[in-house]
Amino acid sequence: MALTRDFKLTVIERVERDPAFAQALLDEAATLFLNGEAETARLILRDLVNATLGFEQLAQVTDKPSKSLHRMLSPKGNPSMDNLAAIFGAVRQRLGVGLEVRTVQAPA
Repeated sequence: MALTRDFKLTVIERVERDPAFAQALLDEAATLFLNGEAETARLILRDLVNATLGFEQLAQVTDKPSKSLHRMLSPKGNPSMDNLAAIFGAVRQRLGVGLEVRTVQAPA
């Protein structure tokens, strides 16, 4: 029988030991949101919250109930832009990173 490892545990451990990986997850979540792939973005952001702040601390920082935050970042969640901004801001602050938006011209 093959040994398996829980994916969420793997993400948590990697985020804890590799700040560049954590920043890449945050960047990927933001990019996915901007490209219209909100469901995948929410799932990545949820994993990142679990690996950094946890939902209870996020609830305190954002002044939102923990259960509401869980629903917002579920596959069928529908967070408002204000809530997304608060979540991204809390994770960004926890990681000590900034977000920069760059536009790329499509080839003619």
